[in-house]
Amino acid sequence: MPVPVPRHRTSAAPLTALPHQAEPHEAECDEEAPCDEAPRAGEAGGAQLTLLVIEDDPTGAVSVPALLGGPDVPVRTRTARNLTEAERLLTDGVHCILLDLALTERPGTAEEGAGGGPAETTGAAEVPDDQDELDMLRRVLRLAPRHAVLVLTDGANAERAAAAVRVGAQDYLFRDELDGRLLGRAVRYAVERKRADLAQRQLAESRVRAQENARLERGLLPTPLLHGSDLRFAARYRPGRSRALLGGDFYDTVRTADGTVHAMIGDVCGHGPDEAALGVELRIAWRALTFAGLCGDELLGTLQKVLEHERPSDEVFATLCTVDIAPDGRSAGVCLAGHPAPLVAGPRCPAPRLLPYDEGGPALGVLPSARWPRHQVALGRAWSLMMYTDGLIEGRDGASGQRLGQEGMVDIVTRFLAEGRGGEALLESTMAEVRGLNGGELTDDVAVLLLERG
Repeated sequence: MPVPVPRHRTSAAPLTALPHQAEPHEAECDEEAPCDEAPRAGEAGGAQLTLLVIEDDPTGAVSVPALLGGPDVPVRTRTARNLTEAERLLTDGVHCILLDLALTERPGTAEEGAGGGPAETTGAAEVPDDQDELDMLRRVLRLAPRHAVLVLTDGANAERAAAAVRVGAQDYLFRDELDGRLLGRAVRYAVERKRADLAQRQLAESRVRAQENARLERGLLPTPLLHGSDLRFAARYRPGRSRALLGGDFYDTVRTADGTVHAMIGDVCGHGPDEAALGVELRIAWRALTFAGLCGDELLGTLQKVLEHERPSDEVFATLCTVDIAPDGRSAGVCLAGHPAPLVAGPRCPAPRLLPYDEGGPALGVLPSARWPRHQVALGRAWSLMMYTDGLIEGRDGASGQRLGQEGMVDIVTRFLAEGRGGEALLESTMAEVRGLNGGELTDDVAVLLLERG
């Protein structure tokens, strides 16, 4: 049922009545900006709300505490005679603020109260023409940005009341029409409306942050630089983090001036945004070092220095696989730093096979003086080379409950190659098969890179 709207509304400040409804979905809070919203109206559904009244004369012609003192209006009141007292009384237990627009403070009052001395009591005064008559309201809104605020004014000044709503108050009340039932209803209405406004704003901010993060992460994903090469490139990437586009896995492919195609894939341990950022740094460093002419052990040693300087803790490490394909495309140099060995298939090896792993070195960041040997692999005229991160092989096989492992992955790729699949279709089918065997999405980041020739 709609909440009744008090009769004092004017066309200058229409307020839509809110229907009675379940609590709206709470938007997720930014980790860097925790939710410190004012107490919710729902918390006081059967209990009392607390109203902070800011007026200079609590015992005047209209006494708010007296209006709310009956059993039919379960609203407690706290009274402040100026903004300094209000700041002292504004605790988490306050749900709403009622500000008398006739209240002004003499210069220096707030500072004296804040210094620990007695706050000066000021009487009601006419607001001078050269002073913004809503300045006090703006100060209250800055003081309590997450609290509902009502304003109290004379019935003859409807325009100022409407302006107060435009400035940020939830509602306005006329002093000469005020009674306890109307005030109690207005307080509850203001608290509910403020709470809905905050939830809506949090939801909108979360959507904006998500869109900005998505644009940022898309911009950080690599664009292969293979101009002039006859190799075909395909890749698939799936982060393990919910609602993320970028994880700790990373890959890249470039062609240098001498015609050599360099490919890389790696994995930073962990799944958070820090690991994703470190993965991007390592990928960019790899591209720059590769264009500078470094390869093999020299390149990996330099990347380890980058990792050691950029990682958030000494326990963070990264695995890496690099492949340098000769300009004629018939051979490649392979370096492994604690990373799973690539898979290769072609006329020279009708059944896909894993390249030797025992000739590799440790992961980056594990041993300060490590070495990473580079071994040569003959590829032949036509071939397919698949590089991947361990997220692809750590899923479960639903039938046995065991991890898929490299052997299970080789079996899947072998079957799809026999069906004539390659490129994007091969990667898409492989990823779908692995997810299906796992019984759902994989929990780890997954990156797969495929280079083909012939």
